[in-house]
Amino acid sequence: MSGLAALCLLLLQTGALGFKITKGPSLNHQQITERAILSTTAEVCRALALAEGNDFTPPSISNIAVDIGLFLVPSYHFDDEEFLEGRRIITNGLDAVKASNREENFVAAILRLGYILHPLQDFYTHSNWVEMGNKLPNSNLIRAGTIIGNIADKNRATCRNCDGDNCRNNILEDILREKILTSGYFDLNRKSPFKPPGKCSHGDTLDFTEDIEPTGGINKDTLTSRHGHLHMEAANLAIDATSELLEDIRGAAGDERFLEMMGISRRAGKALCFVIDTTGSMSDDIAAVRDVTAFIINSKVGTEEEPSLYILVPFNDPDFGPLIRTRDPQVFKDAINSLSASGGGDGPELSLSGLQLALTGAPSNSEIFLFTDAPAKDEHLKSAVIALIEKTQTVVNFMITAVLGFRRRRESGNNQQQQLQSRMVSSAAQLYKDLAQASGGQAIEVTKSELLVATSIITESSSSSLVTLLQASRNPGKVENFTLAVDESVRNLTVYITGSSVTFILISPSGVSQQSTNTTGSLITASQSVGNFQTLKLKTEAGQWKIKMLSTNPYTLKVVGESPIDFLFYFVEVSQGPFGGFAFVENRPRAGANGSLIVTVTGSDSATVTEVLLVESSGSGEVNGTVEAQGEGQYLAQFDRIPSGEFVVLVKGQNSDSSSKASSLTFQRQSSTHIRGSSLTVTADDSNGVLVPGTPLSVPFTVKASGAGGTFIIRATNDQGFTSTFPSSLSLGSGGSANGTVNLTAPLNTPSGSAVTLTIEAEAPGGADINFIVLRFTVLEPVTDFIQPKCELLSLQSNCSGDCTLSMWELSVQVTDGAEGTGIDRISLRQGNGTMNTSLAPGNENITLVSYNASCCSPDVQLLVVDRVGNVGSCFYSVRKSVNVTTTTNSSQPSTTATAATVSSSTSEVQSFVLCLSIAILGLNQPFEMGIN
Repeated sequence: MSGLAALCLLLLQTGALGFKITKGPSLNHQQITERAILSTTAEVCRALALAEGNDFTPPSISNIAVDIGLFLVPSYHFDDEEFLEGRRIITNGLDAVKASNREENFVAAILRLGYILHPLQDFYTHSNWVEMGNKLPNSNLIRAGTIIGNIADKNRATCRNCDGDNCRNNILEDILREKILTSGYFDLNRKSPFKPPGKCSHGDTLDFTEDIEPTGGINKDTLTSRHGHLHMEAANLAIDATSELLEDIRGAAGDERFLEMMGISRRAGKALCFVIDTTGSMSDDIAAVRDVTAFIINSKVGTEEEPSLYILVPFNDPDFGPLIRTRDPQVFKDAINSLSASGGGDGPELSLSGLQLALTGAPSNSEIFLFTDAPAKDEHLKSAVIALIEKTQTVVNFMITAVLGFRRRRESGNNQQQQLQSRMVSSAAQLYKDLAQASGGQAIEVTKSELLVATSIITESSSSSLVTLLQASRNPGKVENFTLAVDESVRNLTVYITGSSVTFILISPSGVSQQSTNTTGSLITASQSVGNFQTLKLKTEAGQWKIKMLSTNPYTLKVVGESPIDFLFYFVEVSQGPFGGFAFVENRPRAGANGSLIVTVTGSDSATVTEVLLVESSGSGEVNGTVEAQGEGQYLAQFDRIPSGEFVVLVKGQNSDSSSKASSLTFQRQSSTHIRGSSLTVTADDSNGVLVPGTPLSVPFTVKASGAGGTFIIRATNDQGFTSTFPSSLSLGSGGSANGTVNLTAPLNTPSGSAVTLTIEAEAPGGADINFIVLRFTVLEPVTDFIQPKCELLSLQSNCSGDCTLSMWELSVQVTDGAEGTGIDRISLRQGNGTMNTSLAPGNENITLVSYNASCCSPDVQLLVVDRVGNVGSCFYSVRKSVNVTTTTNSSQPSTTATAATVSSSTSEVQSFVLCLSIAILGLNQPFEMGIN
């Protein structure tokens, strides 16, 4: 894999509220955001590549068109002249994004970013900024405490009637001449739409104010809108404004963290995440984890499979955490080595609390390893953990030692006590097995002496290119035949089986068979067994394989391989909003009803999807969908019903490969995560998204039942243990709904930028059905420092001659953050190949002195200065032929001259880069509609 392809890790941000699958010449929010992100992120990639002595050429722009449709709050669209309210959404959200990035809570950062990009872009299509002749973005929209322009008084007329369908001149001349900001009013109320006298309308089909004088409208959302003749100008300004915002976030975060926020890492390996029981009997286990950690790190550091992130969560009783997140392998080693085993006298521990914290702190599509020898004391978190597994599509492996016997289990005692204890142990083991199955992971039961071998087996096979071809779980076991298509892109074909005395027969595409009792035959190249876990390395042969399971004992079966071809998916439903289209399903899809699924193929520009099936996890039932290509590797699969039980998504297709003898090769891939349908719907309002320490945040939610009514149990849990109140139950009629509120409070000492994940669950009477909503919030102290750091040039000296290699130049700069500022946090080089040193001014810690010297062959330097709340200042100096020194103190990057670098990249690598950004963009655009309001 090249350096370019290694940059792209996929961040699946399901949870967008609505979108349309549309194409057309107009630019919508999806395309505007995409172009800005590609431009900004490509610049970050280029900067990092050049810093490491490599070349970089950005890929072309993808053209996925996505329209999003919900939320008619005027301030989120700069409608109804709500300019100050709209700017407040942008600046408050920007503060939250920067604070989240400082704490490396990237999921919270990118979700909040989605809420601020939409109003920022709508400013240019809904206001008269373009009509006033402005050619540059309104930079003060992203700067609190500044003036964004002269806003029209609420009683001042701004428009006249359009001349029929011609609205080119409907904004009053004095409004344009005096540079008065106005925007259109919008109202969906057909019977009694409202707008103040003399004001402009938004206009077009859904706006019922456009027939109220002054008639018409001024929006530029599409080429056919009332002011559609200015659509491209407005869209290009929106792109520039989005780039400016992203550059500001990039400057505050730094290049590495900015890319992490976008779901991109220079390391291709999966995040390595350990959740470890640290109670007294775990000393042997912790020692084994140390050995495994050292092995993984030593074998993968510097390779393409080096983990992109290391995460550690310890737990015992009564504590769990903190979560340790680092990209430094030595820091991770030290954290593991510092663990000590102590306490834990009563047996059960807070294993699910630790797992819950890991699931919210790790990237989506991660793999987590949990080590314990005790039952869970917090079994009430089971459904919340499953909700997070489904939401993040994370695989969880349980490494269970001592076969889950209670640590202080007594062999003495009466028979009744022993039977009760045996049932408790069995229940505890089943809990871990249920969670492993839900995630597509393994629940491996071994002795403590076997733990090192078991962990090494499963972690050795983990790879960023690992794909699932087949998985099934049977309890009780039964005789059953499984088939799977192995295409020629698959390498390292491996079978995982958990269970006792599981027997089977393998049959290769060429008809060769081998029984499980014979591990030295021609099909199995290597095998290992430890505890209840068996792994088989198979001879990789393309074609149709069969696995005949003969065992009646409970088992899980999983077949994996390494391949670049995989898929991402998320459920959608027909939007109930006024704009139609589809809406993202935030939680479980509706059981028994029809449903739709968006599938995106990754890793190939020649693979096409022909079938998408929903396969029951514990049976042979399946629902086949109708598949419709949407372009850019996306497919819409529609099903006449969603299964009510647990199921997985199975994708089949053709991979045309000119290098192969076969013109079209069949492939299949299966989701690791198991999903369950539900007749319940849980929705909640997280538009605020910010928790002020010590101040309760009210989160309203709604539970709706499509089936029978009754009393529904409500649970609200969060991964940080913050104080919360909520109703313990809600009463619903048949097919009815009910509202509730969660009040969540962060402690006063919570660091700004911390993230908290709130899971709200509703359980039907009798526990037959459950659904959930997962919400993320950022803890943020109110920001009062809006002033950017400033640079003052103290001296600049040079002796640059004709031969630049023989001469040097140097400068001295004084950097301050003002008397009321929060102080300088970081000074870095955005441009320049010289040497920079910083020091505090003697006797004044508010002043930082910067010295810089460089060869005259590197005549330009740009300093990036960031204060402690993320305000960014940029200072540019140059010694060219005419020594012209300029300084700037805004967050925009000055234009510079640079020689374009080149690099050869394959088509698939470019598509991988475009895809990872496009997926991130889906998350960014999630709360709002595109190009309609």
